[in-house]
Amino acid sequence: MFRRIVVLVALAHAAALVLRAQAPGLAIPRTWDDAAVAALEVPLANPAFSPRHVGSDAYYQRRVRPIYKTYPVYAPDKEPPGYMDWLAKQEPAVVFDPAKLHTEADWIRAGEQVFDAPIAFVPAAASPARSPEFYAKSGVRLAADGTLPNKSYVIREKGIVEVGNLSCAQCHTRVMPDGTVVKGAQGNFVEGFFFAAGPRRQLQNGRSREDVFSFLRGALRRQYGAPWIQPSPEGDPAMSLEDILSAWEAQPPGVAIRQGTSLRYPAQVPDLIGVKDRLYLDHTGLVRHRSIGDLMRYAALNTGLDQQARYGDFVPAGELSDPAARARYSDEQLYALAMYLYSLRPPPNPNKFDALAARGERVFESERCSRCHTAPLYTNNKLTPAEGFVIPEEHRKQFDILDRSVGTDPNSALKTRRGTGYYRVPSLKGVWYRGPFEHNGSVATLEDWFDPRRLRDDYVPTGHIGYGFKTRAIKGHHYGLDLSPEDKKALIAFLKTL
Repeated sequence: MFRRIVVLVALAHAAALVLRAQAPGLAIPRTWDDAAVAALEVPLANPAFSPRHVGSDAYYQRRVRPIYKTYPVYAPDKEPPGYMDWLAKQEPAVVFDPAKLHTEADWIRAGEQVFDAPIAFVPAAASPARSPEFYAKSGVRLAADGTLPNKSYVIREKGIVEVGNLSCAQCHTRVMPDGTVVKGAQGNFVEGFFFAAGPRRQLQNGRSREDVFSFLRGALRRQYGAPWIQPSPEGDPAMSLEDILSAWEAQPPGVAIRQGTSLRYPAQVPDLIGVKDRLYLDHTGLVRHRSIGDLMRYAALNTGLDQQARYGDFVPAGELSDPAARARYSDEQLYALAMYLYSLRPPPNPNKFDALAARGERVFESERCSRCHTAPLYTNNKLTPAEGFVIPEEHRKQFDILDRSVGTDPNSALKTRRGTGYYRVPSLKGVWYRGPFEHNGSVATLEDWFDPRRLRDDYVPTGHIGYGFKTRAIKGHHYGLDLSPEDKKALIAFLKTL
């Protein structure tokens, strides 16, 4: 029996190699190439704690995740009669099969399946996605057909319906005001509210506060722990259970307290449309994007591998167990995902380039906005140092750096596990459908961004405020604040055409 298994594995490996050789025009990179990984990231602001990732041998010992067929989640009052009973009768179906991918279009379609596929699962009855209270309290936006496009049902065993979590689609799907869905855009799902809803539901169902609190403390350490940074990104030890849940719930749509950030300093959810043209990924420019292989590595990191890295002596997920007990994507799955992301296009822009926008373009040029936001990408694709960070001389030879700080809040760049000391210069393309803005999503609209009142300590942010704050100054990036009302209106009209 053992010999038969070995032969089958060898044949499958050989078939994959043949597929790579025969796929026309496709050369699938090796995701976890040790040399490529070693040069993948910009060092952290404190380089002594830059992550050391698992080696390729351990990486490829992990089992490959199957990509299961997904089914839509409806809001409870929109669900078709008998839908859950119908789901329970469905057979498990693995939908990703590289042997069936022969054209570029095939790979892109398969990549969308990977994009939609969750990597964590909970019984449907236990998920906030089945709770009318979650929909009523969170104000989550639904698609026009009544579905919650950031979540999906999965059948991994017949008769058991699960809600899938932590798919790419969870964060990077935007529901527009008319209910249309834009995949890959800056998402507007209520991330923090959904995360907090699970523990709240457990408390309602009788789980002890001590158990829930212990679980959350462990989750905070995995998600945000960075012992070399004080105060700790994982939150004040004196925070109560209610403090932690309220901090998550305080995050507005379009902002996420993702792993490696902080309860204090979350991240604006990035728009993946146009990612092919970006040289640095993450707001802090942590990951270099030199090839499609780097995007594959970035996806691998953000599905749990970054939490298994060693930051000095600290491993967020704890010391590694047997690699074979952990899961990964296959190189083919990651390649398909990256091809799908490269293929994404923005939705049709309703904003026309009229006389007002033409005036705004002249303002854009006269104010020299194009120095940083250079056409046609409307970014110069450089890193800009956060206020207080001294650029190491060796960085000037290694990375594309704009030697000028715009003075925005430096904490995400200096006091988180993703903090490099830099922010990447963002592209302005697609700002008409995005928001909130700034690296931590502090302002809801472009009008708010060009409002000089945001510099005042008594300003009430229209986006992310921060748990425990009622007012907070949104400092930095003074460009455009002193324009006349007419010029501001024209500039915003132009930006919305991009």
